[in-house]
Amino acid sequence: MTLHIDIPTRSELEQLLAVRDPHCVSLYLTTSPLTQEAQSGRIELKTLAADAIRQLEDTGAARRALVPVREPLEELVDDDAFWSEQARSLAVFAAPAGVRTFRLPNRLTSEVEVGDRFYVKPLLRAVTFPQAAFVLALAAGGVRVVEVAAEGPPYAVDVPGLPKDLAGALGAAATERTHSDRLIGAEGDKVRLRQFARKVDQALRGLLAGRQLPLILAATEPLDSIYRSLNSYPALAATGIRGNPEALSDVELAAAARSVLDDLYAAELAASRERYGARFHDGRASSDLATVARAATAGAVDTLLVDIDDKVPGVVDEETGAVALADEDDAASYGVVDEIARRVLLTGGRVLAVRRDDLPDPTPVAAILRHRL
Repeated sequence: MTLHIDIPTRSELEQLLAVRDPHCVSLYLTTSPLTQEAQSGRIELKTLAADAIRQLEDTGAARRALVPVREPLEELVDDDAFWSEQARSLAVFAAPAGVRTFRLPNRLTSEVEVGDRFYVKPLLRAVTFPQAAFVLALAAGGVRVVEVAAEGPPYAVDVPGLPKDLAGALGAAATERTHSDRLIGAEGDKVRLRQFARKVDQALRGLLAGRQLPLILAATEPLDSIYRSLNSYPALAATGIRGNPEALSDVELAAAARSVLDDLYAAELAASRERYGARFHDGRASSDLATVARAATAGAVDTLLVDIDDKVPGVVDEETGAVALADEDDAASYGVVDEIARRVLLTGGRVLAVRRDDLPDPTPVAAILRHRL
């Protein structure tokens, strides 16, 4: 059993953000990787989809116009194969042009939003801090890959072509001398380890292609350094798991991996807050909602931190970035913070979806600017 995760890439996220249609539906719900627990997710999706269609009808949308949205959602509910492969949460984006789904390692609460654009802020949390990783336990005597989520048991991953150990990867060359002097002694050992590491990296390419989850290496020297020098996956974590991986169970590897992830995310947040403080004193940072909205509209935001839990009903003027707050969250008021994040991403900026305590000020947004306004 494994988690089935497909966190959106930057280009996929930008495609979602570019959609503008009066009949956009955004749904978030908790799911389970256990097939026997899939039924509750199906029921929840059916309930949320029905609620979304009712909300669109309340805005005056004709039933005929909603058929291209309703029918694909109903088909998704009935898709047995789809529900047999899930993660911790599911994000569904439906519009007349089609439906996109993303299975996420984070546990998100149920939510339904309708409007003329997709509501992506909960999705950004999974993009910012996925709380999941692959662990490569690498030793001459054995290789295995373990998938880790924020909670629950780890899952062993079957990787086609992954060598079982050094001897199996290199055959007789791993244990016998050949005519090449380079394969004799300590230097020969390093050559064989490099060949072994290269085969492991090649096998992992199929698993990791298109993914952005961190890969955490559990290995001892010299194999740790050798693998890092040959690695082709951009998201290999700089910090690894210490100790002989052959002596660690999957559960122990998962616990160590979660600690590595916590440290990585804490360091990233600390660096962002430090940059914010330095730029603030130079007039190149702000946590004022109106100022940040104007900066996002002008393409002046380099990095945006947003409160993942805060909703600010309202609209942002397309040309000036002026904010008009609303009393209620409805189809007309798509959410100011979400729209600010959308504009930052579409102008090449970075968005970090965080908890309120992680923001530098008690506001729903904080922006590091490219230049003074």
